[in-house]
Amino acid sequence: LKVKDVAKVEFFGEQKQRIFIEVSNAKLTTLGISATTLLQTLQTQNAVVQGGTFESRDERVRIDVTGRFTSLEDLRNLEIRANQQAFKLGDVARVYRGFEDPPQDTVRYNGTDTLLLGVSMAAGGDVIALGKHLDQTFAKIQTQLPVGLTLSTVTSQPKIVANSVQDFVSSLVEALVIVLGVSLLSLGLRTGIVVAISIPIVMAATFLLMHYFDIGLHKISLGALILALGLLVDDAIIAVEMMSSKMEQGWDRMRAASFAYTSTAMPMLTGTLVTVAGFLPIATAVSSTGEYTRSIFQVSAIALTISWVAAVVFVPYLGYHLLPDYSQKPATPAWLRWLKQRLPIKEQPDEAHHHDIYNTPFYRGFRRLVTACVRYKKTVIVITVLMFVLALLGFSKVQQQFFPDSTRLELVVDLRLTEGASYHATNAEVKRLEQWLQAWNKKHDAIDNFVAYIGTGAPRYYLPLDVQLPHRGFAQFVILTKDLDMRERLRSDLIHLFERDFASLRASVLRLENGPPVGFPVQFRVDGNDIPQVRAIAHQIAEVMRTNSNLTNVQLGWEEPSKVMHVKIDQSKARLLGVSSVDIANMLNGAMSELYVTEFREGNERIDIVARGPEIERAQLSRLPDLMVYTQTGRTVPLSQVATITSDFEEGVIWRRNRVPSLTVRAHLRGNMQAPVVSAQIEEKIQGIRATLPMGITVETGGAVEESAKGGASVAKGVPLFIAVVMTLLILQLKSFSRVLLVMLTAPLGLIGVTAALLIFNMPFGFVAMLGTIALSGMIMRNSVILVDQIDQDKSHGLADWQAVVESTIRRFRPIVLTAAAAILAMIPLTRSVFFGPMAVAIMGGLTAATILTVLFLPALYAFWYGIKVDESAVEAQA
Repeated sequence: LKVKDVAKVEFFGEQKQRIFIEVSNAKLTTLGISATTLLQTLQTQNAVVQGGTFESRDERVRIDVTGRFTSLEDLRNLEIRANQQAFKLGDVARVYRGFEDPPQDTVRYNGTDTLLLGVSMAAGGDVIALGKHLDQTFAKIQTQLPVGLTLSTVTSQPKIVANSVQDFVSSLVEALVIVLGVSLLSLGLRTGIVVAISIPIVMAATFLLMHYFDIGLHKISLGALILALGLLVDDAIIAVEMMSSKMEQGWDRMRAASFAYTSTAMPMLTGTLVTVAGFLPIATAVSSTGEYTRSIFQVSAIALTISWVAAVVFVPYLGYHLLPDYSQKPATPAWLRWLKQRLPIKEQPDEAHHHDIYNTPFYRGFRRLVTACVRYKKTVIVITVLMFVLALLGFSKVQQQFFPDSTRLELVVDLRLTEGASYHATNAEVKRLEQWLQAWNKKHDAIDNFVAYIGTGAPRYYLPLDVQLPHRGFAQFVILTKDLDMRERLRSDLIHLFERDFASLRASVLRLENGPPVGFPVQFRVDGNDIPQVRAIAHQIAEVMRTNSNLTNVQLGWEEPSKVMHVKIDQSKARLLGVSSVDIANMLNGAMSELYVTEFREGNERIDIVARGPEIERAQLSRLPDLMVYTQTGRTVPLSQVATITSDFEEGVIWRRNRVPSLTVRAHLRGNMQAPVVSAQIEEKIQGIRATLPMGITVETGGAVEESAKGGASVAKGVPLFIAVVMTLLILQLKSFSRVLLVMLTAPLGLIGVTAALLIFNMPFGFVAMLGTIALSGMIMRNSVILVDQIDQDKSHGLADWQAVVESTIRRFRPIVLTAAAAILAMIPLTRSVFFGPMAVAIMGGLTAATILTVLFLPALYAFWYGIKVDESAVEAQA
């Protein structure tokens, strides 16, 4: 606790001390001592009772009454009177100190009993610095430990965070290099340098504001930075491209810089805010999934807003000083001149600039293509609509997902015995699995360590961990492997082991989850008040699930009933003998388990004093009818004379949902199939069961499907706000409701590329990919806004309508393609991430398709929207 940034330290596996008073039921009855008498004698002497306070004019004195036990000898020497006789407790009972038996829970490390320390970091602490401080502290403690004691690190979150951050920082640097490369190669050296300089300015300001708003560097925020990196150069590229193109046309530096600001600042601001609004549903999602991913919106909003400020303030200034003098610069870039010199191509000598830069062979061909799209606008629109419908149909073939499994090296193995299983039975199964793991590791040398939690689950050492409730019939292993390949091999071997062995338990072999914890990925809940009917239907569903080869470890949330012994007291006989239900309950508690008596105070600790029978008597349930009950007349009678003892079964636990008993049929996935896909397969096969459900019984789908629906619903609630914000921004910029609708119609077209990319690369569509797709619509509308605004500007400058559409598309082609290329290529490092990979692929595919459609479909849609026709005579004159 003295280490910097440590908030608290918890102990796991710590065994509580007990002081046992072990006495035979037969001996007590022979001496005429009842369990109630023993209980009252101990409690009254050891009671902590205030003796009052003396208070005079001058002082106040507390009066203390002694009698509390201060040592085990005090306890042994306690005098007990019964039947006019006095006995010392130590004469009739064994009084000794021990540990809770059987224990509530224990922890074993690599097969050895252990005490586990859990260290929690203080709010606002630096986890990596904390790890270094703890390592230094542990090194000092190691040298002071007695012989036979060792201190080992089970799992180190600081090291995991450091490795994760290092990986993401490497990806961030890689994305940065890609963006810089795109800028330099596409714009030229000095123009590219202008964009390149803006990147560290924006990144530095982003980190500063992240620190100010207390947004830490973690997997989500770093992934958002990489995502934003491809977008934050968009405004800079648009501004510097506009400035350089005007300078190429002969404008002076000041006029070009001023024009770049006045003509692009507001459209870029609108486009930037529209892009930020695309992440708005993440920020407004009120759910665990929304909380988990909220920093995507926060980081993206900060980075993109700062990038706009840099584009309208720093980029014109940098461009003024750094852009080359185009009046002296050849029209052909140096790299292209070098290439042409080595190819058998005849070229005219370079001319100075001050010419139409869009009158090149490439732009002349592209102009003809755009003109054709405007001419055959209806055909282009129909083809695009058909592609969109095809994408919708193809989307049904894309695998659905909630969150992917984590790439952490731990495997979690849950062992569940029957509801009434004892701690000793659970411990025996744990030791069997420990022996198997040790033998497997001796063969493969792939396990770093394993920890077994018996009677409880592991503490929350990982945020999305599905923490289990304590139960003596439950144990959980956390196995740390040395690499991912061996983790998967061990997982496969364990699944096969449990299928052929360990018949007395239900076992689960799990990877750690990403996102909010789900537990069993495939779940179906059967709800109803008639528990036998609920159980029967649950077993029918379980049989259907067992026939699916993609599932393993099919089980019910609460399985078989547990055994119970009913002691039905004949109250008339009991009153006649002067025996109460409390007397009998105390006697049974002490004879068969343990009876809490009082507590022993030792320093700052309080130790329970419990009474119980000898182990040989507690081990035989058949002795229950023969236990002797002491009566007020001084006689003793067998329990069977005052009570009827029967055995039965009862529900050991009943889970309720909305106050109705709910039995969950659940299973884990065997291979790499996604949970929603398998759930749909099961859903189809249980339709017959659903159709014949009795009145009052319902079957609901849970697991990953339900959690994904909750997360999607929470995001969907933010979509109306997203639409409202986007519409407001567009109306302010375009000043026309008609043009606003035109721009918004392009938003869903990215789905064409999303579906194609996910199917080609066999990527699932999960929650994070959904967020990326929503954000993609903002990116698409951003480009549409800039193009539509350019068309309006050209029309206001006197160009014919069809010429304005075509020429605006020509002029905006390079910035649109360059910004899209930067965003698409910056996603490459994210494609290797299990968590962000599907989102990156979705954005790359969607943005690629949307960029093509922006320069081909949008001109056609604009012409159709406003009834614009191509002036064929003007086209022929141009040709």
